[in-house]
Amino acid sequence: MLILAVVAFGLFVYSYTNGGIFSKPLSPKDTVEFKLNDLELEVFYNRPSKRERDIFGALVAYNKVWRTGANEATTFKTNKPLNILGNSLNAGKYTLWTIPGEHTWHVIFNSKQYPWGVNEAMEPMRLPEFDVLYVEIPIIELQNPVEQFTIAFDNSTDNLSLTMAWDTTKIVVPLK
Repeated sequence: MLILAVVAFGLFVYSYTNGGIFSKPLSPKDTVEFKLNDLELEVFYNRPSKRERDIFGALVAYNKVWRTGANEATTFKTNKPLNILGNSLNAGKYTLWTIPGEHTWHVIFNSKQYPWGVNEAMEPMRLPEFDVLYVEIPIIELQNPVEQFTIAFDNSTDNLSLTMAWDTTKIVVPLK
């Protein structure tokens, strides 16, 4: 009976501190994969929702580094070298950071792996000395808002790209 009481108490504490055992997380984890011939790409990230909030320029500040999602640092993996806007990205695993702006975003591939996206002061954990690629991408204004932050691969026109969309903003990062 004592073991059952300890387990029940542990479940109660966990449920209380985490918003319930069976409740959906506010920013669920997701993995996006792309495979074509011998190319394999993967992005792991957490997907925050809009939930009637102002996003860019408010929740996500303009001209400041963003962990590109929620919670853990977003990661990007490629098994082959890529060309991104004339810049080389070697095969490997990177953390993916962005600096959203009103008209363009800076997309940053960083070679260091971080245990979390932000520190205790809610500042991004990215160390710039590990940046291996930094590109500027124009934003696309969307007519219909995207409720949940979404990263995807698009190869619909034989021009592979990495897309990110949330609220009424979308960016398209060309990958070759």
